[in-house]
Amino acid sequence: MAQDTSVFLTFIGLAIIVSIVALLIKGKISPIVGMTIIPIIGALVAGFGFEEITSFFEEGVSQVMNVVIMFIFAITFFGIMQDSGLFNPLVRGMILATKGNVIIVAMGTAVIGTFVQLDGAGATTFLLSIPALLPLYHALHMSRYLLLLIIATSAGVMNMVPWGGATGRAASVLGVDPVDLWFPLIPLQIFGFFLVLGLAALLGIREKRRIAKRVENGEIERNDYVDVRAIADDFTKRQQEAEEASEEKRVKHPSMIWINLTLTIGIITLMVADIAPPEFAFMIGVAIALPLNYRSVSDQMGRVRAHAPSALMMASVILAAGVFLGVLNGSGMLDSIALSMLAVLPEAVGPYLHVIVGALGVPMDLLTSTDAYYFAMLPLVEATAGEFGVPADSTAYAMLIGNIIGTFISPFAPALWLAIGLAGANMGMHIKYSFFWMWGFSIVMLIAAYFMGIFTV
Repeated sequence: MAQDTSVFLTFIGLAIIVSIVALLIKGKISPIVGMTIIPIIGALVAGFGFEEITSFFEEGVSQVMNVVIMFIFAITFFGIMQDSGLFNPLVRGMILATKGNVIIVAMGTAVIGTFVQLDGAGATTFLLSIPALLPLYHALHMSRYLLLLIIATSAGVMNMVPWGGATGRAASVLGVDPVDLWFPLIPLQIFGFFLVLGLAALLGIREKRRIAKRVENGEIERNDYVDVRAIADDFTKRQQEAEEASEEKRVKHPSMIWINLTLTIGIITLMVADIAPPEFAFMIGVAIALPLNYRSVSDQMGRVRAHAPSALMMASVILAAGVFLGVLNGSGMLDSIALSMLAVLPEAVGPYLHVIVGALGVPMDLLTSTDAYYFAMLPLVEATAGEFGVPADSTAYAMLIGNIIGTFISPFAPALWLAIGLAGANMGMHIKYSFFWMWGFSIVMLIAAYFMGIFTV
């Protein structure tokens, strides 16, 4: 009888997971609707009453609540920093520093992509970097797909921060503090930064040869001089025009950049030094940043309203995931699925399941959404690999590291479509140009993470 119950729960659990993944892939349902309604229906079909489902909900939401609060205030804080122009001098300085050298332009793109992604928002990264760098790429006859590849890869490395979508999702699944999950990833991010610089230099050399060949073939004219100052000035002008168009007026003073930078470093230090949990640290950061940069209350609330859609969207998805995880865990469906998989999975594969899935993380980005990968696949792989003695954090790290570099090659990433539009590119060509470079990069990161002891096999 107990075996029949286990089989039934396995069937219902798999039906919930497959339904959510399929509907998300086809774009037939939003993550909030899918991860709320489908698990509830599945639990009702499995014979659970609404009182039990409510307890599943409470358990699941309590597991993710800290992550929800962190996302709301982290996205708002970095949005304010972006509005204040904190990253603008970096972008302008890097444009000037390239001096029109193809290889340096490629490496500068990696630096810009890495640091502008500090806010964890891909859309902001693309909005700031692509319009600024595209004229420079055009002037040098460099490929716009090279620009997309380098920005996407460098942003993937920085996106491991705890307020980035992937780490936050993984932390909510494991029920751990995102900052605690992030700490072991810091050395890997440093390694990844230098690795992406090396990749950019290699691709820059290749691009320089491609341009020289086109010049020899008479396809384009040699351009020995590029007015990088004019391009940098145009970037500054566009930022000023965007600021003037805004209804809210920020405090203008040369020292504000340094004050905001000091504030940002201070907030990150609060988390890294474990003085305050991330959700509290970012709440403090927002409370200081608003009056610091905007004098009137109406301007302050205007900036909150401007960033509320992004903050609440991510928070809503995480809360819906809490329902999904609460039902699968509380009902015993996840355990039943894991036990059923053990019965058919070759014993030799079990201890390496998390590594195998991680190594396929970038190709999976072409087949499934980020929400489906972390909220549907990660719990399943973690429960199954756990039966072979694999620690839960090892599974999370292997899957996260293997997948995160491919975030901006996935057609399921809305921010990538924005990047494609800004660059005047084609999605199919971007995938063709970038896929194997990004997949190879993720495999190298995965190998490095293993030797750093971030995950075990």
